[in-house]
Amino acid sequence: MAKLKTIFHCRECGASSPKWLGKCPTCGAWNTFEEEIVAAPRAGGKGGAGFGARQTPRAAAAPAPRPLAEITGQGPERLTLGDAELDRVLGGGLVRGSLLLVGGEPGIGKSTLMLQVALQLDAYKILYVSGEESEQQLKMRADRIGLSTAPCFILTETCVERIIEQAESLQPDIVVIDSIQTLYSEDVESSAGSIVQIRECAARLQQFAKTGRISVFMIGHITKEGSLAGPKVLEHIVDTVLQFEGDRHYDYRILRSLKNRFGSTHEMGIYEMQAQGLRQVSNPSEILLSKRETLLSGTAIAATMEGLRPILIEVQALVGGATYSVPQRSATGFDLRRLHMLLAVLEKRCGFRLTQKDVFLNIAGGIRVEDPAIDLAVVAAVLSSGTDIALSPKDCFAGEVGLTGEIRSVSRIEQRIAEAERLGFERIFISRYHRLSRPAGTAGHRDAAPIKVVQVANLFELFKNVLPKEAAARQDEPGE
Repeated sequence: MAKLKTIFHCRECGASSPKWLGKCPTCGAWNTFEEEIVAAPRAGGKGGAGFGARQTPRAAAAPAPRPLAEITGQGPERLTLGDAELDRVLGGGLVRGSLLLVGGEPGIGKSTLMLQVALQLDAYKILYVSGEESEQQLKMRADRIGLSTAPCFILTETCVERIIEQAESLQPDIVVIDSIQTLYSEDVESSAGSIVQIRECAARLQQFAKTGRISVFMIGHITKEGSLAGPKVLEHIVDTVLQFEGDRHYDYRILRSLKNRFGSTHEMGIYEMQAQGLRQVSNPSEILLSKRETLLSGTAIAATMEGLRPILIEVQALVGGATYSVPQRSATGFDLRRLHMLLAVLEKRCGFRLTQKDVFLNIAGGIRVEDPAIDLAVVAAVLSSGTDIALSPKDCFAGEVGLTGEIRSVSRIEQRIAEAERLGFERIFISRYHRLSRPAGTAGHRDAAPIKVVQVANLFELFKNVLPKEAAARQDEPGE
């Protein structure tokens, strides 16, 4: 019997070494080398296992070089999935022959989303491959979703060679793999879920998708740090990486695109988890804004953008006396370092004393926002909580705050104004340096009242407009 050979692979970048190394010489990561068993050459002519010795599922002719001028610039063929949120995140639909990776925390709803998409597509032939659940479990989930009679093919298999063989005989339009960590290749002598197995199975599926022009979804696990499990080369192999995230204490789930070779990575899809499955949220602004009967201080409405979609969100702030000698700063859904910067601007440029104050910030709805345009709403919410004066519920904000206290312009301001106007807001505060295409005070929506656009140059002008006159005058006094 031939002696087995072991090799060490870095789980971050996929670099290999004949012995264990504490630090990867390729990517510089520490303690990332894991031992894998590489099989010796088999009798009968098959080559040794390994990433470079894989067997191709079908023979393909070697492409010949072509002049660039002879190549047509026609866009890729896309399949409409019938899910407006998923189609938006993918850039207008699923590209035929693409390889996609869907990641997320355990129990967040990845399998439910993919099964729901597979069951509701009547125009395409779908093959759903599950290595984690049995056929009876999938049938029970389909009954719960209410699509148990959908024309979808189910296969419970974990060997990638047999999966490709069944897919080649069935010739589906879309294949869903649940999950890539459960697959294994017969040519690799290691357990399923190892670095070599994940890399080998992903490479086989990539070649199968490209040669057969069959779109393949792969569901993947994530690590405790929140990154996708497996080697980093897995993200380089696939065409699109989708992240399905959300808070377990909320019913809403967010689908983001971390990588997309055929579209933008700034789009976001929102779903609501229900007993019957995932429901698409077509108007996220209405669900992210709370319905309050009484006015409370410390809340402000921000007009933000997620890709090409304007969304209005609620920013909540709480400012109180410090319990300990060092004041606490906490932010949920917002960058904590940026919060520190905005608080420093308020104290240095505006005389708003926060040295001995605890400041807590929260983005309502359990989402995370990185748009700098919500700076103005954050400042307004902190100001409202610090003075204990409630802001008008009909005001919203869209602007970036600079280190000198000026209000800077942001992108797509016309769409932000139109969304605030559609939802019935009366005023929106923006930067003075914006040039609007329509006069302020004119309605952009036929059924909406015109919104008043208030353009401010700095934080002092903001204070005088959002606070009562006596509060704004008291704020201007030194030491307040």
